[in-house]
Amino acid sequence: MEARNPLEKTPFHEPHLAINRVYTKRGDTGETSLVGGQRVPKDQLRIEAYGTVDELNAFIGVARQSTEELVAAAHPALSPLAAILKRVQHELFNLGSILATLPADVHPQQPRVTEAEITQLENEIDKMNEELPALRSFVLPGGCRLNAELHVCRTVCRRAERICVTLAREEPSDPAMVRYLNRLSDALFVWSRWASHTLGIAETLWEPNRAASGLSPGMKD
Repeated sequence: MEARNPLEKTPFHEPHLAINRVYTKRGDTGETSLVGGQRVPKDQLRIEAYGTVDELNAFIGVARQSTEELVAAAHPALSPLAAILKRVQHELFNLGSILATLPADVHPQQPRVTEAEITQLENEIDKMNEELPALRSFVLPGGCRLNAELHVCRTVCRRAERICVTLAREEPSDPAMVRYLNRLSDALFVWSRWASHTLGIAETLWEPNRAASGLSPGMKD
C-alpha cells in the first residue's frame, strides 16, 4: 500500500447534524458525552482540553471581528489577517472534534489538524515576520485593541497547549495537536506585531525600570 503524503489534502467528513434542541438536561448530573457515546465527567482532562480550544476559538472570533471592522473602516491591508483568522477558527473546530473522540473511535476521515495546517502556519509566520523590525526587548500587549486581543488569543492558546501536553502524557494522543497549538501561539504573537505594524502603531516594549521600584520619585504618578 502506497504511503500517503502527510501534506496532501485530506477530504474530511462533512458534519451531519440536526440541532433542534439547545438543552437536553443530560448534562445536569455533571457528565457529558464524547463522540463515541461514552459518558464522562465534565471536569475530565479531555473535556478541559477541547473546552479550552473552544474558548480560544471564541477569542479568535473577537479578534477576527475587530480585524474585519478595521478593514471595512479604512485598513484593507489587514484583509489577509481576517482570512487567516477565519480559517484558523475552522481548524480549531477540527481539533476539537479529535479531542472529543477517544483514539480508538477516531474515523480515518474525521476532521482534525494535520501537517498541512502546521506547515501553513509556519509559512504565514515567516512571511509576516519578514515585514517586521527586529525585537530588542519583549513586547507588552496593547497599543491598539486588535493587538491586545491577539495577545489574549496567544495566552489562551498556550493554556490549551499545556492541557494537551498533559493529556498526551496520560493517554494516546495525536502529536499533531500539540504541534499545531504550539505553532498557532507563535503565529498569534507575530500577527499581533504585524497588525500594529500595518496600522502604523508603535509597539510597547518591556522596560524593567518602568516598574514602581525603578522610577524616580518625580516620575511617579
